[in-house]
Amino acid sequence: MGGTMDGSKRQQRRGDTRQRIQDVALELFSEQGYEKTSLREIAEHLDVTKAALYYHFKTKEEILISLFEDLTRPLDELIEWGAGQPHTLETKQEVLRRYSDALGGASPLFRFMQENQATVRELSIGETFKDRMISMLEIIKEPGAELTDQVRCISALFTMHAGMFVLKDVEGDPEDKRKAVLEVAIDLVTQAHAGGTAHGSATSPGLGEAS
Repeated sequence: MGGTMDGSKRQQRRGDTRQRIQDVALELFSEQGYEKTSLREIAEHLDVTKAALYYHFKTKEEILISLFEDLTRPLDELIEWGAGQPHTLETKQEVLRRYSDALGGASPLFRFMQENQATVRELSIGETFKDRMISMLEIIKEPGAELTDQVRCISALFTMHAGMFVLKDVEGDPEDKRKAVLEVAIDLVTQAHAGGTAHGSATSPGLGEAS
């Protein structure tokens, strides 16, 4: 019945049982709350036995943790890639673009995080995520950046996260909204980069005589 719901999106997610369990669990967690959702309900929605569900996950905590691991894997790859690149503006912009794509795929999970902060804290998922944010920040800010430029870089990341929650109530195409958020994040980091390079050397190219 729900086959066409999200057609293309669902197709991309390989359609295996583990993935279906994650999708349905996250839907239920978001709709009725994490605490109120049982493994039995998840099994019923999937039309599988509880034993089939058990084969993949023993507890709903395991389902949630697996969702976070699936989200953080592309982030880890991105951080590793970014850390190995030259510290140029092009690198920073590319990191933000790739980050935007990764977040786009994980927006239901982010909404869950936003609405279930106690659970996220309890499972120490929040900590793991914070560590990755710090790594991202290291890539997009200049070493020894002025405080205002550090704030710009932090704001760029927060803009991308906030964009997913706040903008869902704003009229418009989701892809247009994602692009608008990315553009603002890139603007902030570009501004911070210019400030950082001007601060770093008086003879920075492209900054003319202003310094």
